[in-house]
Amino acid sequence: MIRPGALRHLLCLLVFVLPTLSAAQTLRVATFNTELSRKGPGLLLRDITRNTDPQVRAVIEVIRQVRPDILLLQGIDWDHEGRAVSALSAQIAGPDYALPHTLSPRPNSGTATGVDLNGDGKRHGPEDAQGFGSFTGQFGMALLSRFPIQVAALRDFSTLLWRDLPDADLPRFPDGRPFPSEEAQQIQRLTSVGHWTVPVILPGGQKLTLMAFHANPPVFDGPEDRNGRRNQDQIRFWQHLMDGKLGPAPAAPFVLLGDANLDPQGSDGRMEAIRSLLADPRLQDPRPTRPAPNDTDRATVDWPKVGQLRVDYVLPSAELEVLNSGVFWPTADAPDHAMVSEASRHRLVWVDIRIQ
Repeated sequence: MIRPGALRHLLCLLVFVLPTLSAAQTLRVATFNTELSRKGPGLLLRDITRNTDPQVRAVIEVIRQVRPDILLLQGIDWDHEGRAVSALSAQIAGPDYALPHTLSPRPNSGTATGVDLNGDGKRHGPEDAQGFGSFTGQFGMALLSRFPIQVAALRDFSTLLWRDLPDADLPRFPDGRPFPSEEAQQIQRLTSVGHWTVPVILPGGQKLTLMAFHANPPVFDGPEDRNGRRNQDQIRFWQHLMDGKLGPAPAAPFVLLGDANLDPQGSDGRMEAIRSLLADPRLQDPRPTRPAPNDTDRATVDWPKVGQLRVDYVLPSAELEVLNSGVFWPTADAPDHAMVSEASRHRLVWVDIRIQ
């Protein structure tokens, strides 16, 4: 039998504990380089709305099977009205699952400059855009969410000049001259696709800030290592942001996610950049794995001429509780294996977190 005094004490404890328990939420946050980009503007919207394209259907099925609450996509072409992203969201929606809230800021990819940025003597190629692309918005990035996105609080760092990043590692000729020219470095932006932060409004009014990006590959250049240096600095950007060197540091809780195009162990790029980010005490690396005999395979992409590497990341802030994580990569004998390969060379990476 509980004494009256003890009962009152228990009730007082419940008054404080129950609100905390009710505020705890479990979320699945994911990133997926869909490689849905097409060869011309409007073609992706056409393929999505026709609902017959096998790759589009495979991408949708991957998303439906994993069922993330918040999903960052790369490799999806941008358009002014966000019609392609809205159409994809509509195709994903079903009776018991939907990602109705979308955000797709204009990326740097395909943004023409009229300047020779890669040193090949030409001014109007895809490598002379602010980020590689044959038309405005090719290879863009988009956020899909079950919960409202606070668009008014979006911080888009796409216009930051590479030379304005603290300790920028700009390419140079052996004699010290700027590569490919001073003119190029005066207008070259750091971001090849996108770097942005935006809060998502969770039930109860809580906010989770997403720190999203897609870095360029660190290869396809010459001895000046322009792409390798830029990839490195696009990754280093996040630590400068968290240090408060590029404006106010993002408020916790947050999740950093996207395609870094760099493996900490087996890349041709400057691996110290991603190693430093993964070791940053303000972040935690859940080290997601795919189903494997030893449960140690952390690859997230399968490039036929390169191999399987870890280049896609979901990194929650240190105070968040990580419940589970994974790379959606069915084994070779699983029914979904062919479907996943049809969708993209990349695999969807997800992390389950609990947020108070």
